[in-house]
Amino acid sequence: MDFRWSKEDDRFRQEIRNFLAQELPPNWDDDSSDGEGLDAEEKIQFAKRFSRKLGEKKWLCASWPEEYGGLNWPPMKQFIFNEELGKRRIDLSRLAMGAGVLIVGPSIIAHGTPEQRARFLPPIARGDAQWAQLYSEPNAGSDLASIETTADDMGDYFLVNGWKTWSSMAEKAQWAAMLARTDRKAPKHRGISYLLLDLKTPGITFFPLVNMCDVAHFNTIHLENVVVPKNCLLGEQNNGWRAATSTLNLERSFIRHVCNGLQYFDELLRTAKQGTGGRKPLKENVQLRHRLAELAIETHISQLFAYRIAWMQEHEHKPAYETSIQKLFNSEMTQRMVQVGMEITGLHGQLALGSPHQVMKGKAQLLYRAQRAITIGGGTSEIQRNLIGQRGLGLPKGN
Repeated sequence: MDFRWSKEDDRFRQEIRNFLAQELPPNWDDDSSDGEGLDAEEKIQFAKRFSRKLGEKKWLCASWPEEYGGLNWPPMKQFIFNEELGKRRIDLSRLAMGAGVLIVGPSIIAHGTPEQRARFLPPIARGDAQWAQLYSEPNAGSDLASIETTADDMGDYFLVNGWKTWSSMAEKAQWAAMLARTDRKAPKHRGISYLLLDLKTPGITFFPLVNMCDVAHFNTIHLENVVVPKNCLLGEQNNGWRAATSTLNLERSFIRHVCNGLQYFDELLRTAKQGTGGRKPLKENVQLRHRLAELAIETHISQLFAYRIAWMQEHEHKPAYETSIQKLFNSEMTQRMVQVGMEITGLHGQLALGSPHQVMKGKAQLLYRAQRAITIGGGTSEIQRNLIGQRGLGLPKGN
């Protein structure tokens, strides 16, 4: 198997690196936030500016067809782009435009009317429109088809009532992709419609959710008699699960997470070599060397899983259970990695940024807390194992 890139690919990588060197702040690589700080206003404003810069080069939605503001990049070129952004700790999914670029836009391309494409896609591609995703509910997370939010057909509009939760950065967005039940009598995977919601519509109330990292990244949203025009119905009424499923497939590639693990492993290795909190340096700690060797192998495996998915997409093979394997492996590996981070840093690892005795700029405790939810968000590990068993191994569904 030949993993070498072509000369054209190498030139493209260098073009991306030059662009990032020019556009990122001088102290970008010294920032300790690793994404959690994106809720701070200065990071939000930077994300908007950076998204518009990408939009000017048509890199923001480069994988989209040219007629919709993209460059029709093949999957492997998009992978190279994501990989280079990941190396500089830039996650498009966490930028202000992430949901529109990665989730909503591709769904509109696949299922929207010509009028909807003309209306919604250009602002996303330019980096002018912020979108959120309103799928999960207090009683419908991994079992998403159990949603209870209703959208009653009132002729030329829907009247929406219900609750949504775990909506990332929705309070900063102007629009949202939302699932609502339009037929209460239909089986739960039917009778669902996919709506495009203007978040300035009266009747929408945001309640920020402060997580265990003291960050209000998520929201719970109350919708009371919210009017959604019929021209904001994406796809067929009562057949929104089809559009939602294609969106989830896009969300679950998880290629962008690979570089995060590689970078954190490098930080752990540097910290372990130095020795912290009275611990022996790595060269004198055989047990820790074995733990880090295992993690090094696992990060490489995660990288190969990502390359496999990119290769499949490049050759027009639609990934199915393969994305579940990548999500499951990467999320559980990440939890093992942050656990090792706490062991390496000891009591000093519990200190936050600003303490005179903190190590790794407070990352150890921050990421340990942040990654508790990684095996839940985006589909629980139990759900992923079911998908692997049923779609990959042909096992029957459990009773």
